[in-house]
Amino acid sequence: MQFELSSEQQLLRDSVARFIAENYDVTQRLALVKADEGGSGANWQGFAANGWLGAALPEQFSGFGGSAIETAIISQQFGRGLVVEPYLGCAVLTGQTLLAAATPSQCERWLPGLIDGSQRLALAYSEPWSHGMPEIVQTHADHSPNGYVLHGRKTLVLGGPLVDGYVVSARLPSHPTSRGSVGLFLVRSDAPGLTATRLPLHDGTQAAEIVLDAVLAVEMLGDLEHGLPALREGLSHAMLSLCAELVGAMERTLEITADYLRNRKQFNVQIATFQSLQHRMADMAAETELARSMLFVALASFFNECANERYETLSSAKSFICGVARNVCAQGIQLHGGIGMTEEYSVGHYFKRAVVADVLLGTGTVREMATARRLQKRFSDARTDSTYARAP
Repeated sequence: MQFELSSEQQLLRDSVARFIAENYDVTQRLALVKADEGGSGANWQGFAANGWLGAALPEQFSGFGGSAIETAIISQQFGRGLVVEPYLGCAVLTGQTLLAAATPSQCERWLPGLIDGSQRLALAYSEPWSHGMPEIVQTHADHSPNGYVLHGRKTLVLGGPLVDGYVVSARLPSHPTSRGSVGLFLVRSDAPGLTATRLPLHDGTQAAEIVLDAVLAVEMLGDLEHGLPALREGLSHAMLSLCAELVGAMERTLEITADYLRNRKQFNVQIATFQSLQHRMADMAAETELARSMLFVALASFFNECANERYETLSSAKSFICGVARNVCAQGIQLHGGIGMTEEYSVGHYFKRAVVADVLLGTGTVREMATARRLQKRFSDARTDSTYARAP
């Protein structure tokens, strides 16, 4: 895989960086967070006007025909600015899940509005006891004369308070051919029986918890055979976006911390000259470079691996990068001393984002356990194959 950006991709990176520099300084971001509205509508329309909401969606549905690389470019710059608008939840997670699940005619109905910013959809897949894993689904759908009726509860719906509709995962236990398969259903946010509760997250972003009490779905996306694979595909793109965002956050934390150490003096000497602090900065830089390398591995999986292998790779990358980001951003606070804990100083907000990121899209602990189980199974299968190969 070629890791050098094309001229178009460099222009994309520069345009996003310029937008962040002009619209996302510390004061502007704090104002957005304190407004408690999940970001700015003007910023969201700016994302749409620049083509960022549909950068990785097909041209036939009004997207810009890019790939996971474009998603990573945008997300990395958004991580540097700590963007609070729900790009991850609405544009990446929901957009890619909908693309993977829906029929072409359904994509034509729903994707253009998402891309041009005229409507927002959020993916409601996580449940109180699922730890963000898509295959654990207790919400169920019953078939009725008017369509599918949903019952259940979803939590950590990213961007959920400010959307026009939800893509909801649910099982169909009563369907004669479903055998408990997971389907994806589109539900209007104002549908009777749907209750949405705002969940402000620690980093200033917004999520929601929704309760579905006999809510009539607009339609089922695609068919039952593609519900769970579509969820995993959407999560793969979202985990890549989150990984790129955290790499951007670590880069910016390093820059802010290095500037502080160069400017701060003790005993009339720059503390950047203290060897122990240089060692800690070197460790932070090394860990950031490891995270960037893991991001490249995750990106390569979109071009070199099948869907199941890609999902496993992204799960491992998400778990690793989240852990590194928490450590690097925490070290940034430590090297600043007391000022790093203040609300008005930006370095602490990067740590908040790293902490929240760890529980999104499957907690780090759960994804590590899933990775360990897969490796254990592969090792066991390899030993079994080796035993049979040696048998006379």
